[in-house]
Amino acid sequence: MKRIEDAPIDGLAFKRLVEAGLTWLRTNQQTVNALNVFPVPDGDTGTNMLLTMQSAYNEISSLGHTSVSQMAAAVSQGALMGARGNSGVILSQLWRGFSRGLHGVEVIDAPSLAKAFSEARDTAYKGVVRPVEGTILTVSKDIAAAVEAAVTEISDPIELLRVAVKAADESVQRTPDLLPILKQAGVVDSGGKGLYFILEGMLRLVDDLPLDQAESTVQPLSAMNLENAMEDVEEGQDWEVVVDFRPNGELDLRTFYGKLEEMGTSIQVGEGDGMYRMHIHVPLENRYTPIEYIMEVGTITKVAIENLLAQMDEIEHRAQGTKIELANVEPGQIAVVVVSPGAGISRIFGSLGACAVVAGGQTMNPSTKDILESFENLPTDKVIILPNNKNIILAAQQAKEVTVKKVHVIPSRNIPQGLAAMLHLDPDGDLEAIAGRMEKSLENVVTGEITIATRTVEIDGVNVKDGQVIGLLNGKLAISSDSLEHAVLEFLEKAGAADYELITLFYGEDMKHAEANRIADLIREKYPDQEIEVQEGGQPHYQFIISIE
Repeated sequence: MKRIEDAPIDGLAFKRLVEAGLTWLRTNQQTVNALNVFPVPDGDTGTNMLLTMQSAYNEISSLGHTSVSQMAAAVSQGALMGARGNSGVILSQLWRGFSRGLHGVEVIDAPSLAKAFSEARDTAYKGVVRPVEGTILTVSKDIAAAVEAAVTEISDPIELLRVAVKAADESVQRTPDLLPILKQAGVVDSGGKGLYFILEGMLRLVDDLPLDQAESTVQPLSAMNLENAMEDVEEGQDWEVVVDFRPNGELDLRTFYGKLEEMGTSIQVGEGDGMYRMHIHVPLENRYTPIEYIMEVGTITKVAIENLLAQMDEIEHRAQGTKIELANVEPGQIAVVVVSPGAGISRIFGSLGACAVVAGGQTMNPSTKDILESFENLPTDKVIILPNNKNIILAAQQAKEVTVKKVHVIPSRNIPQGLAAMLHLDPDGDLEAIAGRMEKSLENVVTGEITIATRTVEIDGVNVKDGQVIGLLNGKLAISSDSLEHAVLEFLEKAGAADYELITLFYGEDMKHAEANRIADLIREKYPDQEIEVQEGGQPHYQFIISIE
């Protein structure tokens, strides 16, 4: 196979570049995920961008187009339908613009590449109602500016790609200066970093550098999201091994990662208080190999080995056994589609009149295609979508753009807002009027989320230690505490709960009903004049979602 720089960049060469970008992003997925602003378990930017890129590549994996124009158009379509989360949607918009810039182009040259980067920037900015600087948008803008300035002197598209990669790297490093919350958290923008890895992967292919050796990074133990690793199961790598250990001395991360990469995939390493946790997917015959290796470098304290195929069968079986009654919709009626993170919450939405539920929430953002498929076959052309998560709104809006149905996206940013909106549903009412009342209702709900901090940080004057219980008030970090009950009570005081009538607790999948009731009784003691309700939510990661009305 010819090296990229030895032949024109036609459709087939472009396909190889896209695959390299995907591979390098996958290799550095956890690095991107770890760049989370708030210390909450929703570091999923890397996962969302990876799944979006995977969908883009799946669209071209079997294509043999020699025309760059045709290949780029297919990449754009795949990214559009597979887009997940805000970062994935913006990435899909970048590919859409990039494809426009290459329309009619058979072979990429420097001017056409510069035009593609410029169109990518313009399309992404137009796709966001209120662009925020210091994000992936800024990185795309800086890339475009750099290649526009350089193309007058550079005629080789590969050299222009080098300019783009350098500009992306420098732009990512500047993001904390443009977005104060990044500087507070001590991180760079995760979406911008993901875009950098995609472009750097292309350049690494050109330079014949490995694409499967990750930056040697360690994340906090509490930030390890092993649920997301289930989405990365590769054929043959169907055993999951998790080992907790204390190293004999200072751990050489580069060597450690290198050895693990010889054994399997989906590698994650976390650290806390001198203890390390290693996660890996391996084939059956290698399931003990990571354990034997770690015994050489440290003292093992805990081991877990799971059959991933059996795990996935169990998850599917549980999902089939969870019966959720949904509303029927007749032709001409309004159909409401909701995104829900848990079975309990889904049942509540169903009882309020939702006719379709898309599984999703923190760390599991549904794609544009997932949302589109939830309503395309419903026997009505009037649809309302409640995303119920700030990171799903853009994907919902993108689904609206690719259907002929009359769709309204109500920008609900959390579950309580979505439930409040459902109270205004009249299936036989006027679509515009119902959507208007639903959107207006979002202003009347105070929302809380209680979870465990994934790292030590100070944001907005709140000091948080890794492992503490934290509370978010209307999406903003508000409190930290050493116990769950104190965190809930402190949160309610911060939210001014005494001035409201109803407090509803939706408890998560890892909490027993009795424990939720115990905490509810503590709330009743402090707020005897308020009505306190306890509902099974079933959501992961968050011990409580709280609605105050």
